[in-house]
Amino acid sequence: MNISEEEIKQHIKEQIAFNKGKNIVAQTENHELQFIEGTKDLIDKIRSLDSLSEQLLIDYLTDESLQEFCRVNQFFSFSSASVTELKAIYSDLSHKIGMLDRLAGQAELDVISQEHYRNLCDWLVRTNRFAEIMYSSDQKYIRPVACSEYTSGLQLEVLHIELKQLHEPVLDVGCGREMNLVNYLRDNGVEAYGIDRFDNESPYYIKTDWLEYDFVPGKWGSIISNLGFSNHFIHHNLRADGNYREYAQKYMEILHSLQSGGTFYYAPDLSFIEKHLDRTTYQYVSFPIEESGYKSIRITKI
Repeated sequence: MNISEEEIKQHIKEQIAFNKGKNIVAQTENHELQFIEGTKDLIDKIRSLDSLSEQLLIDYLTDESLQEFCRVNQFFSFSSASVTELKAIYSDLSHKIGMLDRLAGQAELDVISQEHYRNLCDWLVRTNRFAEIMYSSDQKYIRPVACSEYTSGLQLEVLHIELKQLHEPVLDVGCGREMNLVNYLRDNGVEAYGIDRFDNESPYYIKTDWLEYDFVPGKWGSIISNLGFSNHFIHHNLRADGNYREYAQKYMEILHSLQSGGTFYYAPDLSFIEKHLDRTTYQYVSFPIEESGYKSIRITKI
């Protein structure tokens, strides 16, 4: 990759950092979103990119933006179709910047900027309708919904997992970009894999949305998800526009993907669906999580 592309990537990081914490659904007169200084100077570099390099850059910009959206609110959910739409928005932005007259001033760039952020806002509200309700249009800045990648030790402790009891292979659903638990398990001789929605070059990682992942029946010895799948399931179950039916279907698909004797470990608990499980097929054990009011769950396929 040539130096101009690296410069553009760095500019993208600085652009995202500049707009960090700003409310994208704010009314135009209230929002603080804008292109940073230096964008105009990079336009010639963008014009010089070949089609392959431009597409790689759009893919990079899309992934960085999705990470920022999910940093703001871990409950934002983006299907492969919505990601394709986002790439189209950035492709349109790249085209308009590339077509900008070389003598154009900041005013012309501001017009492109305002249209781009309006497109982003429309896309976010269309794909995650609760954003328009959760974030007031007169609110310039927003506070992120907390989300962390937990240490392997903490996850094993919360979920009451002992390595010698794990059936292989193991799948960590929502493993995080750092793959803390997957790496720990593999370092200890356990065949483990992870899925999550961001880029990772590890051969033991699959980039996918868990609602789109195919949980093949009888494939997994153990499935683990700490503050991942069930946390989002609860969120959708409480929302008026929540995708709770698809989550319920995927929950049963996960259970069906266990081998006989295989176990699904997760937290927090899902009492509203766990009480309906067939006890002749699934063995259910719960463990209180200290001072939280929630439980971690162990469901074993008999």
